[in-house]
Amino acid sequence: MYSQSSGYGVPHQHQHQHHGSIHSTHSSRYSRPEGYGYQAAPPPGTDPTLWAYFTGVDTDRSGSITANELQQALVNEFDLDTVKMLMSTFDVDRSGTINYNEFAGLWKYIQDWQNVFRHFDRDHSGTIEGYELSEALRSFGYNLSPDLLRMIEQKYASAPISGYGPPPGITFDRFVRACVVVKTLTESFQRADVNRTGYVQFSYEQFMSIVLSAP
Repeated sequence: MYSQSSGYGVPHQHQHQHHGSIHSTHSSRYSRPEGYGYQAAPPPGTDPTLWAYFTGVDTDRSGSITANELQQALVNEFDLDTVKMLMSTFDVDRSGTINYNEFAGLWKYIQDWQNVFRHFDRDHSGTIEGYELSEALRSFGYNLSPDLLRMIEQKYASAPISGYGPPPGITFDRFVRACVVVKTLTESFQRADVNRTGYVQFSYEQFMSIVLSAP
């Protein structure tokens, strides 16, 4: 019923180590952002390409970037809600911004999730459809009912689902959000289900707290 996953939600079996420049691990859409700015000398041991991305959007040279700047670094491939979720996950010092080290961890996290996404996008459509979503979540250890899977597909679809034609599918950024939300809610339930019965009793306050704390 519960998933054993690592880090911030990427399953062990789909994690990979990445070395070298960004371009060796990312598709061409993650190109240099518009308004590419100053390039301060990277600190020793820093990936120069990743440093250039970070400094390119840190336009005020503050040494940290905001959610909007992070979205620019991701070339607007992520909607702002997903960017804010990533920010809250990697903003270790809770400053409301992320510094270079936090940014580097976030970038590695995205790379890992890209590998997961490509693995389950069986038809190479660029989106995750219902059967692919089911396979992905099942491989992570989440055995959800068809009704719950359908709700997740509808909630995170890349466009409103009409009554005509196939559902539009889930884009990469929304797939990450869906998986992180399922993981977060499952772990919250697991902490309350101390006897592992699959049933818990919540007060209204506890229930609202769990739901509102989800990404």
